[in-house]
Amino acid sequence: MIVGGSVPGAGAGPTLLSPPAAVLGESPCWDPHTARLLWVDIPAGRIHYLVPDTDLHGWYDVGTPVSAVVPRAAGGYGLAVREGFAVLDPNGTVRVVAEVEADRPGNRMNDGACDEAGRFFAGTKAEDDTPGAGALYRLDPSTDTGHRLEPVRVFADVTNSNGIAWSPDGRLVYYVDTGTRRIDVCDYDPTTGTVSDRRPFAEIGAEAGWPDGLAVDAEGGVWVALWEGGAVRRYTPDGRLHRTLYVPARRVTNCAFGGADLDVLYVTTAATDDREPLGGRLFAFRTGIRGLPAHPYRG
Repeated sequence: MIVGGSVPGAGAGPTLLSPPAAVLGESPCWDPHTARLLWVDIPAGRIHYLVPDTDLHGWYDVGTPVSAVVPRAAGGYGLAVREGFAVLDPNGTVRVVAEVEADRPGNRMNDGACDEAGRFFAGTKAEDDTPGAGALYRLDPSTDTGHRLEPVRVFADVTNSNGIAWSPDGRLVYYVDTGTRRIDVCDYDPTTGTVSDRRPFAEIGAEAGWPDGLAVDAEGGVWVALWEGGAVRRYTPDGRLHRTLYVPARRVTNCAFGGADLDVLYVTTAATDDREPLGGRLFAFRTGIRGLPAHPYRG
């Protein structure tokens, strides 16, 4: 349910939603087939779901840290878990389908999303934030469930692989390695899944926090969550800062459009300490702009 009434009108402040605080909320994603908002609590190993405007909130226990969730075309969900890429089958079974960095026990998977063809992109980071210890990977669709799949490394020398999202025409992909304090943009071939010509899109100054998860709207605007910045920013397709939404929690982790018309921006946060009681809670904004649908994993 929404605490304090309906989601406010365009331009209004955030609405606090009813689910309890997460330790590290991440990866909000709208599942149109169930009309649910999904998100994860990474260290708790839980996938949360909420049916907006109702009291229906629940979760799935994954049994291992889970950093990203996406709908799955075959039913259930695609996941990024500590060990690599996984699926949560409709019967509740969690299966790791592609191990990632088994030789780096100090690393874990982080944020991820799928392109229109159902390729699952997700990256890694070192738990101790060692610079350059992570990478970004791509898992291509497959109908073969009899063997482990082999992910493709897209970028190496990543410090903290975070947000990834595509332009409305699928020809550009936006990417955040938090350690760079940038949003980067790359050319993208939707036929092959090839990424090329990585270049800066927007710089995030130290006073604004650290770029984390991101989303792209139907107009091509790029929304980025600011860890330790207490805000979400929107950049125009040419990289100009257009709008800032302020969130009553410093550690803003990610954002995603949802609702029947994809016109509500949902924002996840992480807990800090008792001096910030809203850290880890879920918020919603009416922005007056519609988002793009989340694409399902087709493996």
